[in-house]
Amino acid sequence: MSDLSNLNGVSGQELSTDQIRGILAQIDLDLMNLVRDGKLAALKYAIGGTAGQSTDRSANLQALLAARDYYQKQLDSRPVWTVSQADI
Repeated sequence: MSDLSNLNGVSGQELSTDQIRGILAQIDLDLMNLVRDGKLAALKYAIGGTAGQSTDRSANLQALLAARDYYQKQLDSRPVWTVSQADI
């Protein structure tokens, strides 16, 4: 699939609570894998190919923590219960 040239015609729906919980679980797993077994080091690594991008694991940790914080706030902002009222 080719890259989009603009956002015209792109639509979506708000994430469900279960979807947000799934995202948080995946982020938690990624965090655990990043920090265990000495994988969190001040070493830089690069992605091969024409992209030529490089980063370090601490930058990945910071990005994952920021994403986790964002999605946790999304989850926390959800109503705890829904109240409805009927006209009698």
